Parts: sequence; structure tokens; C-alpha cells
Amino acid sequence: MDTISAFARRVGLTPSALRFYDDCGVLPPARVDPDTGYRYYSADQEHAAALLRTLRQAEVPLADITAVLTGAPSVARDVLTAHARRLRARADSTHAAVEAALRMVELPTHGEVSVGGAELASAIRQVQSAAARSGDIAELRCVLVEWTAEVLRLVATDRYRLAVRELVPTSVVGPTNHVLVPVDALVDALPWAVRHDVVRCVLASDGARLVAQRSDGDPAELPLPSVDGEFPDYRLLLDALPARECRVVTDRVALLDALAAADGTVVVETAAEAVHVGERTVPAVCSGTARLGFDPTVLAPAVDAGVGPDVLLEIVAPDRPTIVRSADQGSFTTLVMPVLLD
Repeated sequence: MDTISAFARRVGLTPSALRFYDDCGVLPPARVDPDTGYRYYSADQEHAAALLRTLRQAEVPLADITAVLTGAPSVARDVLTAHARRLRARADSTHAAVEAALRMVELPTHGEVSVGGAELASAIRQVQSAAARSGDIAELRCVLVEWTAEVLRLVATDRYRLAVRELVPTSVVGPTNHVLVPVDALVDALPWAVRHDVVRCVLASDGARLVAQRSDGDPAELPLPSVDGEFPDYRLLLDALPARECRVVTDRVALLDALAAADGTVVVETAAEAVHVGERTVPAVCSGTARLGFDPTVLAPAVDAGVGPDVLLEIVAPDRPTIVRSADQGSFTTLVMPVLLD
């Protein structure tokens, strides 16, 4: 038997630590003198003490240490594997926070937002058809990428359509920010973004870029051109819309087929349990009545960009924008201007 001091020296622990582990019931001594209260440890306890020291260095909680010391090897493996997984997750989170802090210190004007690569690619796909591909107004040939601490928003408009897609960022560095990116550049970035789990949109003094982490650990970057200018205040348009007079829920593919069959301006008219689209009749759930015209080349891309089998049309008036929503995705909204009928 060794005294507590001798045993502590042998196993690399302090006497106070051994007293603490005894009080916690993790490593009680082999014998306690009933008269003096002195603790004595046996040679058989050296392995447990050395393992305990190693587990504490690995920051294993005391509750888990007891399971490792007293449980079967399979239980010990499960406990330690779970602990290693938690440590890796905490290390990754800490590393990302330190990197973000360094960027904030080194670049006070630096701003960035992180989001899933597949989500970003989906948002680009959905809004890109609403951006102008020609014309003298450079801002309309761009997608507005703006973010706050709560939301990343992509907005595009050609004055006949307005598309808005909102995403929940995984992290945000810096203040509320925005950048105008030519739509063609974002479309070119779409296949790149979808290959990465997480993509950072970075806005710094040297320009904008997308940054992702490759599987080999090296960052992959994609420069983004940007345009200086004022994007139309889309919020004013959304806030000014009056109450919807009519709502139509119908099959998205069937509506697309009907629009594809139309020649020129197509008349959309609601009925009891259907909506007439030109010469076609599509089953629908309608609340209210409406009759208005659309350019199918403008309405069809808005319908096609939705997600899921159904599409929701919220009709305000024949001369006001119609809201096109995906019934399965409330974060994507498109406004489409009708065509005045004779």
C-alpha cells in the first residue's frame, strides 16, 4: 500500500486531486485508516489513476469518466467516441469564430454572410429569370444581394417582374450590407456554389467574392463583379400592394403546359373549381373571381421557378402586380405585371 502522497507521485496526480476524486466517488482509495483517516492506494489502482489523468487532460466530464473506468470496453469506446465528436464540433466552431474575429480586426469595413451552397444555388436559379438581360439601366441587369443578422435576400427585377428569395444565414460578420452583382456572373457561379457545403459571400475594400472550403482544406474563391448604383426600392412596391381580391391554387406543371400552348397574350380567368388559361382549363381552388391577361413568356418563368407541385397566384387587380408563390416554399415570392386587355 502507498500513502496518498507516494501514490500521487507515482501516477502523476496531486494529493488534493486524489482527495477530490475520492469525494466524487471516481477513484476511492483501497483502504482508509479508521483512526487517522489516512488514505492508502494499491498498485492495482495505478492503471485506473493513469487513465483518469489522461481522461481529465482530454476534458472528459467526471460523469463520463466513471462510465469509462467502471464500464465494459464497448461502453468506454462509445463514451469516448461521443466526447471526441463534441470536441471536434467545438473546435470547428471556435476556429470559425476566431477567423471571423481576425477578419473584423484586420478589415474594419469587411462584411460577409455564410449560407449553404445548395441553398444559394437554388436562390440564384429562382430569381435570375426576373433580372433584365438588356437595356440601359445597369442596376436592372443585376441581382441585389443584401443581408442582415437574420436574413440573406436575393432580389431581381426587370420592371415587369420582381423576384425575392430569402435564406437563413449560418453566420454573419459585420453590419447590414448589400452588393449589386450582374445576373450573368451569379448564374455562372451557380454550378460552383452547389458543389460546396457552405459558401461565404464576402464584401471587402478590394471587392466582392464567394469563398468556400474545399475538401483538402484550402479555400476556393470566386471573384464577383459588382455594380455601383441604386437598386429600385422593392419594399415600397411590396408594402403598397392592397389586399388580394382573388387567390388561385393550381397544379404548377399543368399551368406551365397551358402557358406553353398559348400564342401571344393569354387570358387567365377563374371559375368555380378551375382556372381558364387561354384555350386550356386547369383544375384549381379559387377564392374570388378575376379576369386578366399575361405575357406567357413573363409569367411562365415565375411559375417554373417555384418549388413543389402546386403554385399560388394572389391576384390584386387587372392593372396591379399578381403575386406568384410556391405553395411549398414561403421564402420565395415573385410579382408579375399583367397585360391590359382590350
